[in-house]
Amino acid sequence: MVGIVIVSHSKKVAEGIKDIAVQMADKNQRIIPAGGTADERIGTDAILISKAIEEADTGFGVVVMVDLGSAVLSANMAIELLGGSLKSAVKVADAPLLEGTLSAVIRASCDGTLDEVLNEAVNSRHALKL
Repeated sequence: MVGIVIVSHSKKVAEGIKDIAVQMADKNQRIIPAGGTADERIGTDAILISKAIEEADTGFGVVVMVDLGSAVLSANMAIELLGGSLKSAVKVADAPLLEGTLSAVIRASCDGTLDEVLNEAVNSRHALKL
């Protein structure tokens, strides 16, 4: 099953989105929050993200959800820190953080491939609320 990493500048935001996502996920789904910095400040941390990616991986790849621009930079740095084949099996989604995460988790829980999970997250930007 494709793993999901939630990267937010806020640890509370990342953990809150995970709390919502697990309600829709398969019980074996790996959803790992990677919010804030190692010293509990607002921000992002490539090392924390890299560790979250490794924890989320089950051999089917990992989709990384991000909140703001510098989270993308940190996620890309985290991917560069990875070794071996995992580096090529990680994709950063250009998607809304909450809606994209929920869409990705649902597709991953239905045994979607890495590209299917990524596309589901990206396509969530078109979801209407009203």
